Amino acid sequence: MTANQKPAVGGRQIVVMGVSGCGKTTIGDLVARELGVRFLDGDSLHPVENVAKMAAGTPLTDVDRWPWLATVGAELAAAGAAGLVLACSALKRSYRDAIRAQAPETVFLHLHGSRDVLGGRIEGRSGHFMPAALLDSQLATLEPLEADEAGTVVDIAGPVEHVVAAALAGVSDRAGVTAGAPAPATVPAVGTFAVDLQSAPFNLDDDAVAWVESTIAAMSLEEKIGQLFINHNNDYAPEYLDGILEQYHVGGMRYRPGPSAAVQEHIRYAQSKTRVPLLIASNPEMGGAGSCDDGTFVSTHLQAGSHPDKDIARQMGRVAGVETAALGCNWAFAPIVDIHYNWRNTVVSTRSFGNTPEIVVERAKEYFDGISESPTVCAMKHFPGDGLDERDQHVVTSYNTLGYEEWTKTYGHVYREMIGHGVQSIMIGHIGAPDLSRHFRPGMAAEDILPATLAPELLQDLLRGELGFNGLILTDASQMIGLTQAKKRSELVPATIAAGCDMFLFFRNPAEDFGYMLEGYKSGVITEARLLDALRRILGLKASLGLHKAARESLVPPAKALQLIGSPAHREVAAQIADKTVTLVKDTAGNLPITPQTHKRIRLYGISGGSDFTRADPLAYLDVVRDELEKAGFEVHVFKTAEQREAAGETGVNFMSVISEEATAEYAQKYDAAFVFANVKGFAQEAAIRIKWSTPMAAEIPWYATEVPTVFVSLNQPNHLIDVPMVKTAIHAHAGTPEAIRAAIEKIQGKSEFQGTFNENVFCDSFDTRL
Repeated sequence: MTANQKPAVGGRQIVVMGVSGCGKTTIGDLVARELGVRFLDGDSLHPVENVAKMAAGTPLTDVDRWPWLATVGAELAAAGAAGLVLACSALKRSYRDAIRAQAPETVFLHLHGSRDVLGGRIEGRSGHFMPAALLDSQLATLEPLEADEAGTVVDIAGPVEHVVAAALAGVSDRAGVTAGAPAPATVPAVGTFAVDLQSAPFNLDDDAVAWVESTIAAMSLEEKIGQLFINHNNDYAPEYLDGILEQYHVGGMRYRPGPSAAVQEHIRYAQSKTRVPLLIASNPEMGGAGSCDDGTFVSTHLQAGSHPDKDIARQMGRVAGVETAALGCNWAFAPIVDIHYNWRNTVVSTRSFGNTPEIVVERAKEYFDGISESPTVCAMKHFPGDGLDERDQHVVTSYNTLGYEEWTKTYGHVYREMIGHGVQSIMIGHIGAPDLSRHFRPGMAAEDILPATLAPELLQDLLRGELGFNGLILTDASQMIGLTQAKKRSELVPATIAAGCDMFLFFRNPAEDFGYMLEGYKSGVITEARLLDALRRILGLKASLGLHKAARESLVPPAKALQLIGSPAHREVAAQIADKTVTLVKDTAGNLPITPQTHKRIRLYGISGGSDFTRADPLAYLDVVRDELEKAGFEVHVFKTAEQREAAGETGVNFMSVISEEATAEYAQKYDAAFVFANVKGFAQEAAIRIKWSTPMAAEIPWYATEVPTVFVSLNQPNHLIDVPMVKTAIHAHAGTPEAIRAAIEKIQGKSEFQGTFNENVFCDSFDTRL
């Protein structure tokens, strides 16, 4: 048999049996794939009476099991010549006899492991030990296959591919399978990582587990497929929500930010209309800002990592939790645990806590603890880790190029620590990791390196296996080119779930994507076992929030809770953090302090990246800067570009005339100092962000640093010195908020001390930036 040929089944049926943790689902699925037959998890065949008992927390008796075992046997018999592989513990001889009574030709594949091996597998699966009494009880109940039973025993101690090969050889001997090579070359090395809902991070009790199982059992296929999706609500209209919920049965939602009252009412309506409570996600990377228009901007991640006080990150998380919970959100797409190694990377330059694993772990734990004070679960991001490649997954696939050993010491350390700290879900970046993929799949060709969202070796072998993550995995936004450039849409939608993701973030076209996912299940791309495992994790996350037992009307707080959003107390937190984190990067010419008494006349320049997708005025912050300077007593002269002057109705002006007017020998007679405030953004629209001047040789470029004391203040990116190395005084204020601007201006005047810290990325690996 060649590597691409499948052994013929010959109309036989196979039951994969054994105690919990032996790998029935994983091995059964892989064996079925190699045999070219359908795989089925026997638990999905329980009658409604059994489901009801389990939902009530009542253990099943043998009397309850007999009808179910008869159904299992009937399912095997009905498969006929098509063949079927079915997972069922079948621990007792009498249970197997009941199955054979319906399907006499059934062959049993017993996955056998020692007590130590089974315990180790369960520990590796969940990150926590299975209670010894439970495992020992199952081993005591197990009645091994007897000589007169058609079956084979396979030791699970070896690598998965060896177990699969031995299983195929065993059923070949006992079931009439024609097999050539004993170890099919196409079997991937995928571990046994079925969810354990009673271990971290879910920690569900028996009642909650029963709710998960009974809810799944009561779902139609369409409802099951719908739970895999997180919709992006582009419309607040009730009829829009009705369509999404009634047609696509989504498991979660994220919404377009707006006024807090409108957001809360939108969420309230959604929760009132769904049969299964929704996960409602927000993006609270900076506190409450970004989740609604009036939320509190507390700090960026980098800002929270730019002062010795780690409590800044906890305060950011605490405000984020309070304000998003007031809206009705229960799922935070944060913290960001990327490491900003490459100064050219502007995707996470302000969204990472720093450039070392240690600072990222310390501050991410603080953020998590702060937001966890509210009824919120977290999704840390973006596995396997951003911060090396300078490109942005929104517009192109990027790569984490660290070798396995170095990755393990850096990003791997971060993920191990956060998983151990209790993080409930992980968002997967559309980031490839060539060396990691080849570590688990030696010899993988370059063209087969896929973003982690589509890479089972990264999601299963690494994240589930080596890192022991038992929680929920979701994709990053599915419209990102980092994903869509990898495969046809019809292929990639189900492929993400098949690879190991549990939820799919955002429809591109709801009808199309839903259809692709449904067809992926029907065609076997998504196995029954994979679908059920994903559903258990999704509903398990909901149950961990208590959504399963909450009254529907209590899922969203009353309108009075909105008083917490943007409250004076939260604004004061933001002001205190701004005061602590405004950072003096350099003042090599000793320009500071600059006061109205020493330098009255200020030439003020505003630098932005132009209007971005938010359509907000990119220079609106400059009015705040001017007002704060004037309040301090400065005389402010704001520079206008040729474009701005033309927009104001001026004629006969162009960039050359502006240069000629601005750069004269009289500059130092007109102005005592120059302040440049840069708020350069452009997130998700280019691969990397740098300053874009208004024109060639633009008059706002700091040529004047040789004429008057010049202070450059960044309100966003930390990497601007590469473009303005000539300035001798550089400040990073981190944010274009009134609090940050006010704090920066006070420190420029010497009214308060600079307290913020910075890392070496600010100098952009260039000697002249330090001068």
